[in-house]
Amino acid sequence: MSDNSLSIHKMDIRKFIPLLLLPVWFLLYHNLQWLTDKFVNDVLGLTAGTHLTETLRFFIFEVPKVLLLLTLIIFFVGIIRTYFSPERTRKALEGKSLFTGNVMAASLGIVTPFCSCSAIPLFLGFVESGIPLGVTFSFLIAAPMINEVAIVLLFGMFGWKVTLIYIGTGLMIAITAGWIIGRLHLEKWVEPWVYELKAGAHLEDEKIPFSARIKMGFDAVREIVGKVWVYVIIGIAVGAGVHGYVPQDFMASFMGESVWYSVPLSVLIGIPLYSNAAGIIPIVAALIEKGAALGTALAFMMSVIGLSLPEMIILRKVLKLPLIFTFIGVVGSGILIVGFLFNYIF
Repeated sequence: MSDNSLSIHKMDIRKFIPLLLLPVWFLLYHNLQWLTDKFVNDVLGLTAGTHLTETLRFFIFEVPKVLLLLTLIIFFVGIIRTYFSPERTRKALEGKSLFTGNVMAASLGIVTPFCSCSAIPLFLGFVESGIPLGVTFSFLIAAPMINEVAIVLLFGMFGWKVTLIYIGTGLMIAITAGWIIGRLHLEKWVEPWVYELKAGAHLEDEKIPFSARIKMGFDAVREIVGKVWVYVIIGIAVGAGVHGYVPQDFMASFMGESVWYSVPLSVLIGIPLYSNAAGIIPIVAALIEKGAALGTALAFMMSVIGLSLPEMIILRKVLKLPLIFTFIGVVGSGILIVGFLFNYIF
């Protein structure tokens, strides 16, 4: 057999690797609770019901569960992302009316591979393409707040109902905040040098074979899980401590639905903090379990992810302070409304 035939044969085998790994994934995920109980009870020999036992049980179960979910979802999202390059994203948003552009921008923010660290190059790219300021902000709000890591963690810890609530309210905040900023015509508070940039020629996206997209899916898993696994473990460790040691009614005393100031307090605490979804969601899950109201916890989580202090510092290079404070005020108001609304409904 020639070298070319061998290389083609190897490429054909690689195409089937995801299909071969899927049964292993489902077997591990389906038996994870049994494996955890077996390890805690039989291998470690710990007494059931103690603070230490339940803390360790929570940690040993949640870490592999979250990492398994992240690996599977990020692989498929990584393939989807190959169809959404920055150039295609810009082209999709060019020439759209304000509200339509806000809806499209927020929706594209969910599936595109951008975070707060990409804020400046994205902002510049959108502005030089003639995309309205409000539409740009809808994208910048949605991209870090509603991403595959947040969705996977929320689904794994809260189930699909809370996940859909988070996605829906996050989209609502991104669309509404961007629309308001657009209607206020705040372009004068963008640094002048930004508008002096001229759009350069952009290369057309090359057609990528599906085998290459599968490889990019694996690359996405390696890159994203490689970056967030430490945050996952730290977040779950803190959550496990809360789960095992914090009294049931402690969080309810200042984050419960009966405490009227719990939502604004959680937002004020969350804004100066910095964490990504991987670090904050396991902590929020433990807080809710210990009596924190759902709306208060969602408001805290959104303020930490969507209004992070480092992102504001980065954006200061392209935005003047009045626009940054307007952005914080509009998004913060939306988060407050979401918190109060869901405390009232749930």
